[in-house]
Amino acid sequence: MNVSSELFERAKKLIPGGVNSPVRAFRSVGGTPFFTKGASGCRLTTADDRELIDYVCTWGPSILGHNNPDIREAVSEALSKGTSFGTPGPSEVEMAERIVRIVPSVEKVRMCNSGTEATMSTIRLARGFTGRSKIIKFSGCYHGHVDSLLVKAGSGALTFGNPDSAGIPESFARETIVLPYNDEEAIRTAFDEAGEDIAAIILEPYPANCGLILPEPTFLPFLRAVCDVHETLLIFDEVMTGFRVALGGVQQREGVTPDLTAMGKIIGGGLPVGAFGGRGEVMDYLAPDGPVYQAGTLSGNPLAMAAGIAALRILEEEDPYPRLAELGEKLADGIREAASSAGVSLQVPQVGSMLCLFFSEDPVMNFEQAVETKTDQFKILFGHALEEGVYLPPSAFETCFLSTAHGDAEIDRTIEVITAGIRKL
Repeated sequence: MNVSSELFERAKKLIPGGVNSPVRAFRSVGGTPFFTKGASGCRLTTADDRELIDYVCTWGPSILGHNNPDIREAVSEALSKGTSFGTPGPSEVEMAERIVRIVPSVEKVRMCNSGTEATMSTIRLARGFTGRSKIIKFSGCYHGHVDSLLVKAGSGALTFGNPDSAGIPESFARETIVLPYNDEEAIRTAFDEAGEDIAAIILEPYPANCGLILPEPTFLPFLRAVCDVHETLLIFDEVMTGFRVALGGVQQREGVTPDLTAMGKIIGGGLPVGAFGGRGEVMDYLAPDGPVYQAGTLSGNPLAMAAGIAALRILEEEDPYPRLAELGEKLADGIREAASSAGVSLQVPQVGSMLCLFFSEDPVMNFEQAVETKTDQFKILFGHALEEGVYLPPSAFETCFLSTAHGDAEIDRTIEVITAGIRKL
């Protein structure tokens, strides 16, 4: 038995399922999860001393690669001054200034501790601001494990075939209207039937927790327009896409400005963090100025702020996005060519440094089409790639991420490995 297997057996006795986040258990791809003891650049080192080219990148935050020296130095300096203060700190102000400068929709921002906290807080704030109770979300869009939003969700919930988690009262779910992504007519119908009760529409503008799904050209502008007509708030969950598909996220890329934005991942530089922000008049409804309560002992933690500021500084100053897009396109094109040559039906949606693999004859435009793809083929490819030193996300419904530490050599090797794997299908 190898070291990872031994660790997993020990973990299963103490931790539910042996993991602290369900998708890590490898249930949908089979086999035993490996344990990581270190990471540098675009590579992980397992507990068994295997080196893997990493396309998970901590599920998105590591856009600058693992163990980036500038981030490490910033954390070290912050650590020398303490780990937590329980008071406001200078770094919180600098982080807020950076986010407001970068993200088009944000006039004011509040830090929290995770993407789940961020989305949860935007929902509470939207309800408090509008005085309405219902929320529209889209099938397959995952917004963390918030009770009212864990309905037809993506990510781990989709992987395990249990999107409606136990422990969520039906009364909570009834306040959530779930619609198909990219379906404008369904949205019109929902507003015709319940428009006066709808506080907000929340969505991943590029859904990336049921694979990667891109919007029809008119879809996001339509959402903005319908929210304006009905005085409903539009919330973008850019926890995953923020600072990754562009410095200012999808909203910068698409030119559609939401009322509120949930953020996380990259703004922590690899440390736990979340944030939400938006229009000043809406954000002013938060306590202590307004009636909507939200708090967190570790919100604005100085270590997380230091790491996030260092990451954002590099992204602003070096603008790696054109190069990331170039590498993303090269990888996606190489995979498509391999599938075409092998006569395998494979869709590879890609935007910037994000892409995914859908084994399907037709483009995937919503959750319903995503779950009809051939996940058994992905499972075979995942196992082959891992054996050959390439770590793809351990679920057919997750997204691959690239970092600035990936280079042409890693992309070429990955295409070589995936080409061989596709030929086995």
